[in-house]
Amino acid sequence: MSADQKLKDLGLSLPEVATPVANYVRFKKVGDIVYLSGQGPRRADGSYPTGKVGADVTVEQAYEHAKATGLGLLAAMKEAAGSLDKVEVVKLLGMVNAAPDFASHPKVINGCSDLFVAVLGDNGRHARSAVGMGSLPNNMTVEIEAIVRILP
Repeated sequence: MSADQKLKDLGLSLPEVATPVANYVRFKKVGDIVYLSGQGPRRADGSYPTGKVGADVTVEQAYEHAKATGLGLLAAMKEAAGSLDKVEVVKLLGMVNAAPDFASHPKVINGCSDLFVAVLGDNGRHARSAVGMGSLPNNMTVEIEAIVRILP
């Protein structure tokens, strides 16, 4: 089953690819490797969910924010590769705007990781880091960047 069909079966659709808000590009191709710039959980109106996870935002809410971020990353992957069926996720860096005593960063970033496996199957399995940050741009709850490989 194609990745596009899996998205449809999950009741999900890809958002428009985010336009960079500063002096960078959405992705950079180096051979068959694509480096995707960090994204946050952008809403349809362009705003972001904000706040500190573990204080203002629950783990469950932040999981959904990471999932939404994953949809944005999938849209960028599709733009870079032409098809999600030609993508293998290599590595994620998930950053959580966390309260100082928060310790469940991996549970939050699972929102993105779980989505990638659901849509891409084994090609969605990846190495990963999930870390806490004192702040993120626009006070958004999560930011995730990815490294992917375009398959022949």
